[in-house]
Amino acid sequence: MSLFDNISTYSGEFGGDLSEKKGIHTLEILVAERKAFLSRKKLRYIAKFRINDDSKELKFTEMLAESGSGLSSGGGDFDSGISTGFGFKTETYNTTSGQREGSIQEQSNLFGKDYSYNFDYKAIRSKFEDLAKNEGYDFKYQITPIGL
Repeated sequence: MSLFDNISTYSGEFGGDLSEKKGIHTLEILVAERKAFLSRKKLRYIAKFRINDDSKELKFTEMLAESGSGLSSGGGDFDSGISTGFGFKTETYNTTSGQREGSIQEQSNLFGKDYSYNFDYKAIRSKFEDLAKNEGYDFKYQITPIGL
């Protein structure tokens, strides 16, 4: 089995979606979802990696991304002072930083206010590193996906 085959098998254990575009593989796992009246927010773990068979290395990065859409209270035209009471809002934003340890709930107060979840980044990152080393590949962690 190849390194990618092993990663693909492992990714299926989490119910993650694995895709590839221009040699960069992406693993997305839904960590938490919050639904309210006509609105929805999703918190996803995204790992991106590139396997270089020539240099026998696996380059890896990860991030936590939240996206939301739906109706929000408020809205309207603030300049005229008229408010309809409803508005439509779509937003997407990401957080990236160095390696994360432990569970997201302990490390991320920002998302912990909106969601109830327990997700361990270190377990996924460690498994990728183990799979790479078992196949004779070097594991290179990168903070940002630029130049992955």
